[in-house]
Amino acid sequence: MRVLLIGANGYLGRFVAERLLADPAVQLTALGRGDDADVRFDLATGSPGALTRFLDAVHPGVVINCAGATRGGARDLVRHNTVAVATVCEALRRSGCGARLVQLGCSSEYGPSQPGSSTAEDAVPRPGGPYGVSKLAATELVLGSGLDAVVLRVFSPAGPGTPAGSPLGRLAEAMRRAMQSGDGELKLAGLGVQRDFIDVRDVARAVHAASLSAAQGVINIGSGRAVRLRDAAAVLARVAGYGGALHELDAPPGPLRGALGHPRVDPDHAAPLAYPYPDGCGSWQQADVRTARDRLGWRPRINLEESLADIWMEAACRI
Repeated sequence: MRVLLIGANGYLGRFVAERLLADPAVQLTALGRGDDADVRFDLATGSPGALTRFLDAVHPGVVINCAGATRGGARDLVRHNTVAVATVCEALRRSGCGARLVQLGCSSEYGPSQPGSSTAEDAVPRPGGPYGVSKLAATELVLGSGLDAVVLRVFSPAGPGTPAGSPLGRLAEAMRRAMQSGDGELKLAGLGVQRDFIDVRDVARAVHAASLSAAQGVINIGSGRAVRLRDAAAVLARVAGYGGALHELDAPPGPLRGALGHPRVDPDHAAPLAYPYPDGCGSWQQADVRTARDRLGWRPRINLEESLADIWMEAACRI
């Protein structure tokens, strides 16, 4: 099976590439903006015609799009998350390769949900920020393209390679600094937020399964269990061997961010943020993952403690 992987050097793309390369039946070609890609191409600025010519030459059976941006202003997010996907869809429509498209979406497309609820694929998306809006627009383009396509809505990825700027990455870095300085107290804000964490290696397994399946539409990829960041912090402290006390800072009035959302200006106080929650998802998110089980034969295998252990291992090695 010939697979074209877009965004192989990204956080999720690296693990998808690793999973596909382990399958002897897959012939993998990586397309991206970096020098180490098999083919250099910028989806945000390249033309659909140029991509069509490449598709006709390589003739992949599956195209997997892991590319995108998580940071930046609305214009950049739209360019990298929406315009780029429009280019992929148009090129696939023009091409004679007839490839299946596997698009990676995200839980930010749903926006906030009712605490205690599980979000299923038929929930009405109400993204709470520009990132979620740009990803939702991409999903709608894929679903309306007429292509053989599936969108995997990935909830909160965790595990090795977790960006230092993510909530869990910031938590690990704050704990590393506390241990390095011998600080017996760690003060953090935002620990009441609950998210559905899913290991990146389980995400890669889901992408592999989706590329082999005939499933179409939207499929949630998560653990099916919301975890409070306070509880994740306690597990990380145990994994790291941190014996200090964890204190949650009370949030002053107004939209906030703390050590788990963005860096703090003062070590004892949270700094302001444009949105109450950086991902636009409110205080609670939990995936209903029955569709992934039924249509992909996929279940998560890696628990959060193992994911946190890998995050800590990388943080502890950081100088």
